[in-house]
Amino acid sequence: MRNLEMILDGTKVEGTIMMHSYNLVVLLFKPNDTAESLEIFASDNENIFGSSYEVYDQRLVGLSVQGKNISGLQQRVNITVEITRKINETQTPSCQFFDFSTNSFSQDGCITLSTPSNVTCSCDHFTYFAVLMVPVSISLEDQEILTYLTLTGCCFSLLTLAIAVLLFITNGTLREDASMKIHINLVIALILLNLHFLPSQTVAAGSSTGLCFYMALLLHYSLLATFSWMALEGFNLYLLVVKVFDIYVSRYLLKLCVVGWGVPAVIVSVVVIIDRAFYGHVSNSDGTAICYITNETVKVVTTAGLFSMVFFFNMIMFGVTVRRVFSVGHRKKFGHIDRKRVGQHICRLLGVSALLGITWGLVFFSFGSLTTPGVYLFCILNSLQGFFIFLWFVMSLRKAKNSVPPTSSETRSTINQLKDY
Repeated sequence: MRNLEMILDGTKVEGTIMMHSYNLVVLLFKPNDTAESLEIFASDNENIFGSSYEVYDQRLVGLSVQGKNISGLQQRVNITVEITRKINETQTPSCQFFDFSTNSFSQDGCITLSTPSNVTCSCDHFTYFAVLMVPVSISLEDQEILTYLTLTGCCFSLLTLAIAVLLFITNGTLREDASMKIHINLVIALILLNLHFLPSQTVAAGSSTGLCFYMALLLHYSLLATFSWMALEGFNLYLLVVKVFDIYVSRYLLKLCVVGWGVPAVIVSVVVIIDRAFYGHVSNSDGTAICYITNETVKVVTTAGLFSMVFFFNMIMFGVTVRRVFSVGHRKKFGHIDRKRVGQHICRLLGVSALLGITWGLVFFSFGSLTTPGVYLFCILNSLQGFFIFLWFVMSLRKAKNSVPPTSSETRSTINQLKDY
């Protein structure tokens, strides 16, 4: 393929030249000054090409401009492949290009738009494209149900998170609690995440590349901010459960805000500086598109990598908290279990798990035989995370009304909250 490309680049083109063999069709075209678009029709001859997935009709379509590397197109190039045979329900079409640097296919920069009769590959660069038949782990019916559940849960969470902000603003007791100030920052991060996630698919369906770029950037930032504040919830819990005493930190909340909002901003800025094309249209397995990170490596490093560290740290802190809570003060005389107090502990721990984002860890079980049930649990529980945090706010508000007002000291406020366990 490389040798062929070199030969074609060195061929002088004065008009239109077509070459074909039993498995190859080549069209060399020199546009005139009035040409605005180009339609290419090839024969049904098959082009044999290897891949770890099935290449539809074994056909590879290449586009190039003589002596130039075309990428980052604002107006995407659309390649439509007609579907002449029924696609297996266990497979889904995926538009990908052949990356010569890795000798493998990649879908970076390409969107798959499929209908029963054809598949359109909308890409922002020129190279060699193919439609790969990728096995699906979740049926199309399940994907539709999951989409509905996720959107419904996110809308409900967004509403309850807004109510939680109002509760915090209108209640002086909650505003004086240092831990509640950390919780409200997590709430704001989740509000931003839902606000940018819900319309992402609609924006991606539009024609505005610039709007999709900013939607993808803000979605990435709000997701990283959510992870950051979940990590800071774990750090605050560490001070409560492990340190307990001698935990005064000057300008504690200000420093947490610098980390919680600043670190995601730095990561997103670095990604943009490296390549703006890392944000844009991304195809889903069901043929729809959203505005998000287009580069798989950037996505894995900045989201999966960061979340893995946050999750394992918060899991350790949650385990320590469970041990501390159930080892103190839940037994009556003669060793009988105080069931009412145990129930209260369980409710508080469920609230803590929502603050720490423990349910996000279900993504690690969304593979193999656990794919379908794991994804269902992941979508339901995480889309309702905002609602669970709202319940935590309501419970904290009721607790505040039945207890003495906390002191103004941040250290004493956190210690008092630990004693409530």
